[in-house]
Amino acid sequence: MRLWGGRFGDGPDARMADFTRSIEVDAELALDDIAGSIAHVRGLARAGLVTAEEALALEDGLVSLREDVVGGRVAWDPALEDVHMNLETMLTERVGAVGGKLHTGRSRNDQVATDLRLWTRRAIGRLDEGIVALERALIDLAERDGDTVLPGTTHIQPAQPVLFAHHLLAYVEMLERDRGRLADARRRLNLSPLGSGALAGAGYPLDRETTAAELGFDGVTANSLDATSDRDFVVEVLSAAALAMVHLSRFAEEITWWSNPRFGFVRVADAFSTGSSMMPNKKNPDPAELVRGRSAGVIGALTSTLALIKGLPLAYQRDLQEDKPAFFAALATLDASLGVMAGLVETLAVNRSRMQEAAEEGYTTATALADALVRRGVPFRAAHHIVGGLVGGAEAEGKRTLAQLPDEAFRAALDGSDDATARRLAHEKGIAHALREAATVEGSLASADVTGGTAPARVAAALARAKARLSA
Repeated sequence: MRLWGGRFGDGPDARMADFTRSIEVDAELALDDIAGSIAHVRGLARAGLVTAEEALALEDGLVSLREDVVGGRVAWDPALEDVHMNLETMLTERVGAVGGKLHTGRSRNDQVATDLRLWTRRAIGRLDEGIVALERALIDLAERDGDTVLPGTTHIQPAQPVLFAHHLLAYVEMLERDRGRLADARRRLNLSPLGSGALAGAGYPLDRETTAAELGFDGVTANSLDATSDRDFVVEVLSAAALAMVHLSRFAEEITWWSNPRFGFVRVADAFSTGSSMMPNKKNPDPAELVRGRSAGVIGALTSTLALIKGLPLAYQRDLQEDKPAFFAALATLDASLGVMAGLVETLAVNRSRMQEAAEEGYTTATALADALVRRGVPFRAAHHIVGGLVGGAEAEGKRTLAQLPDEAFRAALDGSDDATARRLAHEKGIAHALREAATVEGSLASADVTGGTAPARVAAALARAKARLSA
């Protein structure tokens, strides 16, 4: 405790020391702390606060310390409370008394704020790579099996047929938004707090801008009180991570249903499945289930961090030590979840015939049939009523699809309508055939020919754009 114990007569109670130390968690910041310290040493030299020889000794010592951290040769001392005090003590043991000059013009308050921004910046880079890998896996699956037809649902009930590729690309869109949110958070956090001191600013003429540039920051924070106590960037990144986990959880939920034999749409590879300790027949999509479950922890991390900072006065408070356990764990969870979901998607087997069969159930082409009537001049509400009657008739007669209805059923439905245009259509030559074609899965898909729709040409174009975006 000698780094700060000058005014204290007694050492800390063991219970207090155990309760307040954070080295078990913030050792994660070691490389970032060393990077910040090297930049700070150079800043001290520029300000004339250390000599060139002292700066060289300090930097050489920090570089050797970094090598030991990377090589796993560092033993953390719990008695030294946190990563900052551990590293400074180790440095002083290596370079001698000059190590005591390292902390000139710096507080652990602006130090940890800098370290955490550096760490978060690196974490965002890893997460972006993981998101891109999952997007590529989804796009590859869309290219491989995307022309399969999937029963699109609302209210978990059959709604309209969609191409499987269209469904997969919906998740690519979600993931792209996740990338955008993380990139936006990175842009906002990329300002250096170093030089803010404990709260009032450093008491020396430090060139904060040059030091910030050396660390890859876009600039410096504008207010020392805010800089040392700001954890908005943690909340923003956690918010983006929580939403990304929600997106993964939604897809995981679908995988668990689709892989059930009653659906039979997909088969999860053995390498991404587990069995039962009791039931020899079981094959469970456990990774998907765990992604779904662990999303709760990431959401909880966001909530707990918001609660942590909601009542903190300016400036730094020790409460902020508690931002790291949940933050580090949440981003590690997202990183691992992205990896396992990418692997699951890469090895997923699709049952094309079962998907196609299911896409025809529930009279999913009814909307396309109504649209076909509207294109022939029938008001939509009248068309909706006519097709609803056809659905009821098909259901009563045991027909699986509207396309299986006989010609007279189409003509009778039109002729019995209150709408004059519909009654006139009933007597047009070939109307039953035209409506039957519209009521096929292929006709339904083709009719959704708008930007963002599931028409095959539109989906192919969207797939090409997604590939180009990832390769750029």
